[in-house]
Amino acid sequence: MFGREKIEYKTPEQVSCMRRAGLVVAAALRAVEDAAAAGLTTADLDAVAAAVIADAGATASFLGYEGFPATVCVSVNDAVIHGIPGGRVLVDGDLVSVDCGAIVDGWHADAAVSFVVGGEAAADPRDLALIRATDDALWAGVAALASGERLSAVANAVDDSITEAAERDGARYGIVEDYVGHGIGTAMHQPPDVLNYRTRERGAKIRPGMCLAVEPMVTRGDQLTHVCEDDWTVVSSDGSRAAHWEHTVAILEDGLWVLTAEDGGAARLAALGVEIAPV
Repeated sequence: MFGREKIEYKTPEQVSCMRRAGLVVAAALRAVEDAAAAGLTTADLDAVAAAVIADAGATASFLGYEGFPATVCVSVNDAVIHGIPGGRVLVDGDLVSVDCGAIVDGWHADAAVSFVVGGEAAADPRDLALIRATDDALWAGVAALASGERLSAVANAVDDSITEAAERDGARYGIVEDYVGHGIGTAMHQPPDVLNYRTRERGAKIRPGMCLAVEPMVTRGDQLTHVCEDDWTVVSSDGSRAAHWEHTVAILEDGLWVLTAEDGGAARLAALGVEIAPV
């Protein structure tokens, strides 16, 4: 059913369908990260994800969405989101963000990861710090859903986490404001918006049945972005590198369930003092 703000609230059975899609997304992202290596193209990574989704009998959320031509978004270095896979050859040290969505029985799930090609040995330590800061901010935002009254709690938690990380790392981090998280369910993008930065807006009331994509996007510089000539790829305006992490989260009567995390989010949330729903 739909509330006043046209938010789609899911039944536990519908959330279980979304969990199946979430596990497909998790498997696809894991396969892409495992396969990523210098010498491969971003199109090669797209093919890895496409094979996992097809083998699972699922459908890619992104392929054909408003004309998007690929299964996943692969954004490299200063590309924040929506990078179109193609002939770009990866090299050791590239910071890669991969965003993936899948549909099972009409229900969507959506998640993103960031990593460095070649692993820590090939990485700029500043990129590793950015990746860690963005991932931590994601989980801070997810954890806020357990105790917050309105979605501003997520925005505040993400903002505070990035501020603390910048102080810890002696770095400048910019939280991208032009793009935010969203509701998800029978469509990939639904109300409500899920902000990653503090505003005066309180946001929608957090209620059981909500399913949300929480997704901070953070740069090593300014938060400003622009869209490239391909009409899709979003890059940082100052050329700074960017990271993007995302999970699809269900809010149930008895707790949270991170639908795109293999363990349902148990390990990361436990470290933050939050238990997942006993599903």
